[in-house]
Amino acid sequence: MANKPDKLDPVWDDLDRTMGQLFMMGFDGTSVTPQIRTLIEKHHLGCILLTAKNLKSAEETTKLCYELQKCAHDAGHPVPLIIGIDQENGGVNSLFDEIYIRQYPSNMGIAAAGSTDLAFEVAKATAQEISACGINWIFGPCLDVLTNARNQPLGVRTAGDDPQEVSAYGVAFMKGYKAAGIATLGKHFPSYGNLEFLGSTLDVPIITESLEQLSLSALIPFRNAIRQGLDSMMVGGCAMNSAGLNVMHACLSEQVVDGLLRSDLKFDGVVVSECLEMDALSHNIGVGGGTVMAVNAGCDVVLLCRSFSVQQEAIKGLKTGIENNMITKERIYGSLRRVLTLKSKCASWEKALNPPGINFLETLQPSHTALSTKAYNGSITVVRDKNRLLPLTNILDSEEELLLLTPLVKPLAASAASRVLEEAATTASPEPATWERNASVMSGERVFRELGRALARQRSGRVLHTSYTANGVRPVHENLINRASAIIVLTADANRNLYQHGFTKHVSMICNMQYTTGGEKREKPLIVVAVSSPYDFAMDTSIGTYICTYDFTETALNSLVKVLYGELSPTGTLPGTISKSQKLQHSRQHWLVEMFNEERDANALDNLITAVIEGASPNQRSELSSATSNSFILRHPEVEESHFVVRNSSTQALYGFCSTYFFKSTGTGAIGALFVDPARRKLSIGHSLHNRAIQTLLQKEGIKRFQLGSRLPSIFLGVPTGHNAERKRLRSWFANLGWNTALSRPVCSMVARNLLTWSPPDGMAKSLAGAGAEFDLVYGWDYSGPILDHIKTSNRQGLAEVYKLALSDPAACGIIRAKRPEDGALVGTVVLYNQHSRLAEYVPPLKDLNETAGGISSPVISPAVGEYSTLLQGLILLGMRQIKAQGCNACLLDYMDGDGNFDGFSAMGFDVLHNYEEVSCDAATWSMIPPA
Repeated sequence: MANKPDKLDPVWDDLDRTMGQLFMMGFDGTSVTPQIRTLIEKHHLGCILLTAKNLKSAEETTKLCYELQKCAHDAGHPVPLIIGIDQENGGVNSLFDEIYIRQYPSNMGIAAAGSTDLAFEVAKATAQEISACGINWIFGPCLDVLTNARNQPLGVRTAGDDPQEVSAYGVAFMKGYKAAGIATLGKHFPSYGNLEFLGSTLDVPIITESLEQLSLSALIPFRNAIRQGLDSMMVGGCAMNSAGLNVMHACLSEQVVDGLLRSDLKFDGVVVSECLEMDALSHNIGVGGGTVMAVNAGCDVVLLCRSFSVQQEAIKGLKTGIENNMITKERIYGSLRRVLTLKSKCASWEKALNPPGINFLETLQPSHTALSTKAYNGSITVVRDKNRLLPLTNILDSEEELLLLTPLVKPLAASAASRVLEEAATTASPEPATWERNASVMSGERVFRELGRALARQRSGRVLHTSYTANGVRPVHENLINRASAIIVLTADANRNLYQHGFTKHVSMICNMQYTTGGEKREKPLIVVAVSSPYDFAMDTSIGTYICTYDFTETALNSLVKVLYGELSPTGTLPGTISKSQKLQHSRQHWLVEMFNEERDANALDNLITAVIEGASPNQRSELSSATSNSFILRHPEVEESHFVVRNSSTQALYGFCSTYFFKSTGTGAIGALFVDPARRKLSIGHSLHNRAIQTLLQKEGIKRFQLGSRLPSIFLGVPTGHNAERKRLRSWFANLGWNTALSRPVCSMVARNLLTWSPPDGMAKSLAGAGAEFDLVYGWDYSGPILDHIKTSNRQGLAEVYKLALSDPAACGIIRAKRPEDGALVGTVVLYNQHSRLAEYVPPLKDLNETAGGISSPVISPAVGEYSTLLQGLILLGMRQIKAQGCNACLLDYMDGDGNFDGFSAMGFDVLHNYEEVSCDAATWSMIPPA
């Protein structure tokens, strides 16, 4: 036998007072208006909806809530008003305040951050902030499962398309709201996640799924939230049309509310109807009749957003329905009990008349600001970065221009007030709308302008910014694309704004058809950023670099800038099943890395070198052109070398090779080469080799710094930069591994040909005579003392080892010295060698010249010398004369750094052979790296 309901206080015998508790109404204005005062005092209105049109700031909101509660209290209401708002975060907030109310990611943005604990904390913080202003009911969590991303308006307001994931985050949000002491409302039952829209506002969106289909997917989050104590539920105004189910409006259907929600899902909380002012519902049925139908269906609270005349019509309709016995008093008092139970959880006169307000918000501000930053930083998702365009510092030089292309969009609007907000945006008025005044919810145009400025502040080069519309790619866009060195295109719900999709694809096509001045095809870097729905280009792999921010608030775009410039490593992942349907960039294979075994791997390394040479671009000379497996083996007593391979143990083929050297004289660990079979790139072989190399060098006693590139052996002097597109790709690749490529220094190999017919430029000999130095050429170890002391004035890696090799090989190497005449002190030295020297074995470019050649290596000029360039040119000039005298027709400068006078060398007859960027960092820079 069912328990008899608790006896109600006699005050509720007044039917008008009771009916007032069953309505939730909104109004226009930022203070108590005569209309809302009438509804509270005369019609005993018990629930109020506030939207963006009512709320100017946290302080004004606190004042408004207090005035509403005071009005109800003075009118003799037995219980306080329940005051609700939409505060979903992202772009759907009703209350904004730059100082006191923090912005947090949207529902889907939080899910992208991947933590239900974070969801709880954000929900709790959101609820604390609105509660401090006197609001006690939040219209959340959003429990819709996004089963039709293309055709419905929810977008990032839901956690995604996986019912279990939506459920987990929905429950976490709900618990966070409850922890702050406010009432919760699940929406939009039975799901807005798969609606079919027919076009006209008078057409009702339709759910076409059967109850069985809904039960298996869309209803799961609602069912779980009910079990965990959800306080109230909003039932949508959509139609339902499937086998055994034909409903014009769900919130007016007894089959949906009393049947599906109450009986099947056992929900005994407060049921709220969709706003009965929505065009389709009021046009088809009328508000008076709709109110009667909603209450009879099982709705406890009928929502009417704004029109005073319509609100009066609804009250009259409910009263007429009771008087005509269309609605039983049992139904009315059952709803009243549920409303009073809800109010007992979140409202009291003590709280209502003493909202904490600004003072409490000030205490929350520091921790909530940190939480907002953490949440946004964690949500930014790099879905793909095929060509390693991130961070931008790796692909853009300071003099190059960056182009930002952004759509013209309206801000997102809270659900119950969406029409009102849109109207406010288009009303001609000297006073901007609330959302326009506040930087937290700037219009798309304004917030994107701020994004452009933020990008510009981060780089010395120019940022070009223009918008695009449904007019497509115009000549101005084409001109800017051709002019810029990299492009960023923003999209906002391109699935529903198809012009954005078409524009982005057109820009992608233009970028793919770019050509260099030499006529070579070169893909221009393009980054696409979806600033709302991640579904815009999630599955379109032709967009090689794709980032999702999940909303376009200023806070979200600040985190985006950090990701674009490498200040923040993105950790967000696409929520829902979409991330499971594709292999994302974040998953990497870890290959078995083995020590190089010369006997076992030498022939295979020669084959790998051949494959890399053949895989180079047609117009690009490979640095490995004359290298062999022997080129990497130093066997130097003062250099510890360790080399690594990734190989196929069955076929013995090498897939990748990495050489490392530890120069004890300077404490430098160098990666001298790192290359992978072109047919097996982008499989993480290089990552695995690199990680093993760093781990090994970290173990060296006395390690002080790391370097990309090695003077000895002189194969790769750094990151190869001779080919622009390849340079940017490699810089980006190494930057992603942790190297600060922004602090690189240029180095190169140079060659002078036709030496037998060469003569020094006019005036150079005279200039040499004025250098204030005496020059001589010495051979052998007997001269080592002063020379080795002299080169200690430079801490460059490999110098000592090059000189010791030369001093130990007097038959094929010499050293030109420059001495101060007055005391004989060394002020400059340079190494000479020929093709028969041992040093030449480690300089493949010398063999690559395919003619009789000699080399000049490792000039060292004393820091105290004033005429640095003159002295350096003098040493090189004398070296060239000596090499010419030996019958050589070519001279190689195998390692010249950016401090040298390249123009001066060009005047002497040298051309650049290979360009590199040497990258160095302190050993302390490297933290522990995951095992390869």
